[in-house]
Order: sequence, then C-alpha cells, then structure tokens
Amino acid sequence: MDYKIAVCDDEETQRAYISALVRSWAEQSDYAVDLEVFGSAEEFLFRYEEQNSYDILLLDIEMGSLDGIALAKRIRAENEAVQIIFITGYSEYIAEGYEVAALHYLMKPVDREKLLTVLDRAVQKLRKNGRFLTLSLSGETVRVPIYEIRYLDVRQNYVTIHAKKDYTLKKSLGEFEPSLDERFFRIGRSCILNLTCIQRVTKTDVYLTDGTVLPLPRGMYEPLNRAIITRM
Repeated sequence: MDYKIAVCDDEETQRAYISALVRSWAEQSDYAVDLEVFGSAEEFLFRYEEQNSYDILLLDIEMGSLDGIALAKRIRAENEAVQIIFITGYSEYIAEGYEVAALHYLMKPVDREKLLTVLDRAVQKLRKNGRFLTLSLSGETVRVPIYEIRYLDVRQNYVTIHAKKDYTLKKSLGEFEPSLDERFFRIGRSCILNLTCIQRVTKTDVYLTDGTVLPLPRGMYEPLNRAIITRM
C-alpha cells in the first residue's frame, strides 16, 4: 500500500526523529510512503492548498502563531478521512482533540513502539474508511462512506441515516447493524451513534462534533463511555 504522510513540527531534531521512525515503520511493514516534512503550520497549509491528498498527519501542537490544533481544525473542515496524530508535551490539550476527531496523542519524548502502534492503527482506520453502506432509494443506488455517517435513528418504521446528506428508508435499525463496524454503538432502541463523532457526553445528552445534541437514554451513560474508551 502507498500512504502520503506529513510531519509538521517546528523543532528540527523532533522532525528528524519522527521522520526516521516513520521511515522505519514503512520499511518494517513493507509500505511505500511519500513522506513530507514541514517546519511550521503555515508552511504545511501552503503545500496543502496545492496537494491535499494526505493520509496521515503527525502534528506538533505547540507551534508559533498557528498551532497544531488550529491547523487540524482547518483541515478537518474539508477532510474527514485524514488520520491526525498529535504530538505534545502537555496533557491539557487532549480534550481539544475531540473537536477534530484526532486518532491519538503522543506525549514527548515520543516512544518508538507507541508511534509504530499508532501508525498501524491509522492504516487500519484508512482501510475501514474505504467501506460503504449501499442504499437503494427510489430508483437509484447510493453508496455512503461509513466514516461519513454520524448517527442513524428510527421513527416508526423509517430509519434516517445522517451523513453529509440525510437518507430515509423503510427499514428497521437492526437491519443496518451488520453493515457497520466497531465505531458504531447502539444507544437504546432508536439510535446508533458513530463514536468518532462524539464531542461530549453527559448523563442526559450526547453532543456531536457537528453541533447535534441527542438525548441519552437512562442507563446508557456508563456503557457509552466504556465503548468510547475500549473501541476508539
């Protein structure tokens, strides 16, 4: 497999170290990697405007006037598939990763084995993102990428799939479950959530990254949080 990877860090020694680990991982896993290295978020954005087909981004958080979180938000606004891995020396940034669906945080100094494991996870997610849900809708067939689905809910005998567009079909919620993967979790009888789209969970509601607020059925707070921890 071929993967396009970017390393963005304003520390030269850190860039060299992370880049060496990425090349070692690629050789060990027999992947062909197109690796690009950037010394600032601005430098990366300039390149991104010309070429936005990156698969994996390794971003330092503490960088100049435009930090890694702000950079990730710009990218995520138009690209939901790229796998974002943050590198930081401060754990307080971790909560902000929910907003951009970050794959993982690596704390400095970066451990070699942890980085290799996270890169393996990134590849697994990229492969999953190639999966589609095929829908038959009034004379046409629509293929919806699984990763674009935020949630599915049911009203009476109709299920609505909420992705970039909404699709409503006369089916049961259970008919869709076998086509989904571990990113999805059913809360109660009427809703299945994409765990990667969750921003915050309270005892009564689930807040999604797009601003949607869904009611959380009684007794689902602990199971949902457990699913977020074990599956993501």
